[in-house]
Amino acid sequence: MINDDKVKHVQKSSISFKFKLFLLFKLPMGFLCGMRIKELNNESCQVTVPYKWLNKNPFKSTFWAVLGMAAEMNGAALLLQYTQGQTPSISTYPVTCEAEFIKKATDVTTFTCHDGLMVREKVKEAMETGEGIRFETVMNGLNQNGDLICKFKFLWSIKSRTRA
Repeated sequence: MINDDKVKHVQKSSISFKFKLFLLFKLPMGFLCGMRIKELNNESCQVTVPYKWLNKNPFKSTFWAVLGMAAEMNGAALLLQYTQGQTPSISTYPVTCEAEFIKKATDVTTFTCHDGLMVREKVKEAMETGEGIRFETVMNGLNQNGDLICKFKFLWSIKSRTRA
């Protein structure tokens, strides 16, 4: 069973500081590009990434890989909140990524994933069955005007590790 005591609603200031430390030590490129978690709860995650000199491509927009990194963080943060601290631990792996780019990303791009409850159920299923589970998460990236910039879809594979 998922240990609900370990899943907490975190305040923005707490997310910001802890997330910056996480990025600095575990994902330094995320730290350098300015990626931030704006909101994380049981149902959704919101991640932002700015358009800035370090993130740009020759076409005067945010480099696609920077957008992909922020999109992946949406699903990863939802997964981490449900898998962190579980016994036995849960192996997570992004299997595939699909992306569609609609407009140039020329300011802050905000990615939102609303698949938190589905992720929770998939983690629960993996823990109960001990089998590998695959599922998709969808992230939409919007600019500051609320226009759709891009869409990402990640296929995740998770499995409960066996007890040693």
